Amino acid sequence: MRVIAWLVEGTWPACVDAVREHTPAGAEVVLLHVSGPEVPGVAHGAFAGLLGRGRRNDPGDLMETLNDGSAAELLAAAAERLGRPCVREERSGRVEREVVAAAEGADLLVLARDGDHTRLGPHSLGPASRFTVDHAPCPVLLVWPDRAPSLRTLPPPPPH
Repeated sequence: MRVIAWLVEGTWPACVDAVREHTPAGAEVVLLHVSGPEVPGVAHGAFAGLLGRGRRNDPGDLMETLNDGSAAELLAAAAERLGRPCVREERSGRVEREVVAAAEGADLLVLARDGDHTRLGPHSLGPASRFTVDHAPCPVLLVWPDRAPSLRTLPPPPPH
């Protein structure tokens, strides 16, 4: 069994705990972190457009380096929390597409809700997570990063 756990800052502990709880000890576990191009891209653009005339030391390069270090630290913490052999995989690009591509051939994809945690419903998923759930090429285990909201928060039925 091959399990991919998509790890995101802030919600990754719930994914790691779900893998420990819901997958067999002998499963191949891949801890996946995907860095999007947004923040370094903005810094590169700002530097080139406003500050880059004849200067060096593009701040976007520094942001990419810091982002890479942050991802490695997150993956190391997740591997320690998992407490069993695993593969650490870092990707960069359009986050939702990289996660779907990484899940190809997997038996399970584990991810955490990343939207509104105060009530049940579709807003509990952000855009990247919604895309991933809708397009995953394997079964998906979707976990709450904290305690699930009460059933009283369930949206009312349609008026018809």
